[in-house]
Amino acid sequence: MSFLKSFSPPGPAEGLRQQQPDTEAVLNGKGLGTGTLYIAESRLSWLDGSGLGFSLEYPTISLHAVSRDLNAYPREHLYVMVNAKFGEESKESVADEEEEDSDDDVEPITEFRFVPSDKSALEAMFTAMCECQALHPDPEDEDSDDYDGDEYDVEAHDGMEVDTAPTVAGQFEDADVDH
Repeated sequence: MSFLKSFSPPGPAEGLRQQQPDTEAVLNGKGLGTGTLYIAESRLSWLDGSGLGFSLEYPTISLHAVSRDLNAYPREHLYVMVNAKFGEESKESVADEEEEDSDDDVEPITEFRFVPSDKSALEAMFTAMCECQALHPDPEDEDSDDYDGDEYDVEAHDGMEVDTAPTVAGQFEDADVDH
């Protein structure tokens, strides 16, 4: 694949939090091989045995999760969704999308799956990703700074009135349910 490049893996100077050897990388359902996943404060990187790989910058990562759903994918893995196109189709499909779709709000999406040979490492991988992602807040997310661990005040932020009176046990028991 053309986007694979040779580079040095992130080290302690870049805040390396987790290094997971024997991890298969899967891009949009297509296996890239087995290599080492590096979760650093500066970037998420994967390198195969020959030294070819890729890096993902945290601001492009829109979602990461541990997937244990064997119906979605046959093995447990770290799922990462990125707001960018990767792979051979990236140049052609971006041009096609511009012709077909004039909606400027649609961002390209790429799905990565990182499948470690040792699935017990998934929680540590996820935790490291959470910690590193938190160091790179989304500058376009206006509400991300509003939450400081206290209750969210709907009236202060949205202008809506909310009835804060406590509910009484059984007060809705006689309500008619229309389905």
